[in-house]
Amino acid sequence: MKSGSSRERLAERAAQELRDGFYVNLGIGIPTLVANYVPEGMQVILQSENGLLGIGPFPEDSAVDADLINAGKQTITMVPGASIFDSATSFAMIRGGHIDLAILGALEISQGGDIANWMVPGKMVKGMGGAMDLVAGAKRVVAVMTHTNKDGSPKLLKQCQLPLTGRACIDLIITDKAVFEIDKAAQQLRLIELMPDVSLEEIAASTEATYTVQLG
Repeated sequence: MKSGSSRERLAERAAQELRDGFYVNLGIGIPTLVANYVPEGMQVILQSENGLLGIGPFPEDSAVDADLINAGKQTITMVPGASIFDSATSFAMIRGGHIDLAILGALEISQGGDIANWMVPGKMVKGMGGAMDLVAGAKRVVAVMTHTNKDGSPKLLKQCQLPLTGRACIDLIITDKAVFEIDKAAQQLRLIELMPDVSLEEIAASTEATYTVQLG
């Protein structure tokens, strides 16, 4: 991986899950940065649930257009051939199973692949957004997140404690410490990759979920 902030390193690693010809939805937060790391020569069509197909990299300050935003209200660019449409059409794409990959942030994930990412009880939220549709409609769902909360408590749990966005819907988890696949049949995680300078002992100390180690 290239040097940079933790957020950038996560986005760069998530971009490795892209494939040529994929239609991809990028969630709010770290996932939106994946648009900056699409491999050169790869054609990936990025979709935003507010009604845009064909998102490009984030614009330079001199090229910002306030009318072009993603679902997180960040200014964006459009690639040649991009299209703009209403939210009903956008969600028809998602609910119709036309999104190959969704990359989302997460507050908690269980060892069975459940995800909680839309609210924290007691805190004001503007709405659930499109996450519930994405985890149900996308062909593959990747979660990108920090491994622990700010107080060091684990976010990879035996069972989620926060309100669920979806059950048994996550296929891959990328954190700032490691990469896990979900073994849904066994209801446990599979550790397949460690981030640089992270030890197995550190993973064990910061992960509540049950997991096996299958490093390549």
